Amino acid sequence: MNKKVICILLTLLLAMSGLCACAKNEDPKKVVLTSGFAKDEIFKIEDKVCTLPQMMVYLTNVQNQYESVYGNKIWDKEVNGVRLEDNVKEMVLSKMAQVKAINVLADSREVTLSADEQQKVDNATTAYFDSLSKDEIDAMNITKETIGTLYGEYALSLKMYNEIIKDINPEISDDEARTITVEHILIKTYNLDNKGNRIPYTKQAQSDAYTLAKEVLNKAKAGEDFEMLATEYSDDTSITYSFGKGKMDAVFEEAAFNLGTDEISDIVETEYGYHIIKCISTFNKEVTDENKVKIVEERRNEAFSAEYDSFVSTLTKDLNNQVWDSITFTDNPNVKTSDFFEVFDDYWND
Repeated sequence: MNKKVICILLTLLLAMSGLCACAKNEDPKKVVLTSGFAKDEIFKIEDKVCTLPQMMVYLTNVQNQYESVYGNKIWDKEVNGVRLEDNVKEMVLSKMAQVKAINVLADSREVTLSADEQQKVDNATTAYFDSLSKDEIDAMNITKETIGTLYGEYALSLKMYNEIIKDINPEISDDEARTITVEHILIKTYNLDNKGNRIPYTKQAQSDAYTLAKEVLNKAKAGEDFEMLATEYSDDTSITYSFGKGKMDAVFEEAAFNLGTDEISDIVETEYGYHIIKCISTFNKEVTDENKVKIVEERRNEAFSAEYDSFVSTLTKDLNNQVWDSITFTDNPNVKTSDFFEVFDDYWND
């Protein structure tokens, strides 16, 4: 999956609340589990239904993406006490639920695909389905119509997103988007326990850390090479950071943004310890312009999410736990399809 498609998936979908997240805090009368389903139906959101073959297309493509990087032994590993396979299944469920919900929103707004857009969907459908082997078609239990439905819904979700954010074009100043680059030295004031939690130093240990920070600061201001000092004394694995406003600890950020090029701060205290900061660059036009684009996208995503969250909270969402819990990844080594979204992207953006 190329970076552009990954970006679309993450920014458009992961920022929103999915079927599982939305169901947790809603009126239980609005959520009816395992009732009124056909045997291959996994969930319903209003009149939108996700079938087992549809789910297997998403799930199989994601499975093969992971395995192409990490190998097929990855699935027994755990993330926060949950098996990675179960974690990925929940992620895919959330993504599919979000696409279906956005399609309900599109229906309510009478937003549809144009003839040209539908043609792109049809071309992508033919290209992807014709790329599949018999083993892959059988493993996912799909028809060409299955792919057409998925691509059509995904295309409409993208169009609905663009409809909502089309008028959101905030003016971002150079100062707001300014990205600076600094080097820094951290003398930490904590230890980690066996669970990775920070345990603050004793008062004496903090005093010793501060004394060391002052010694290092004096060396830096006396002209000793800052990078060499950082290599010798810093408790951070990184020396250089580039960031814009609102991205770092507030105290650290304020001190850094008040520095001129090559200027060194006094000791700056945060929850991590004592920092000594050297400004490498106060302004980079190219990076600032890139940051402006990111900020605009963030504002658009926030605007879309606000409207989406309000709408989706009113929807009836039904999950067929029995079928969902029975789904597992395919173990057929001949099932290698992984470019479902890449194919769509190629035709949609043509």
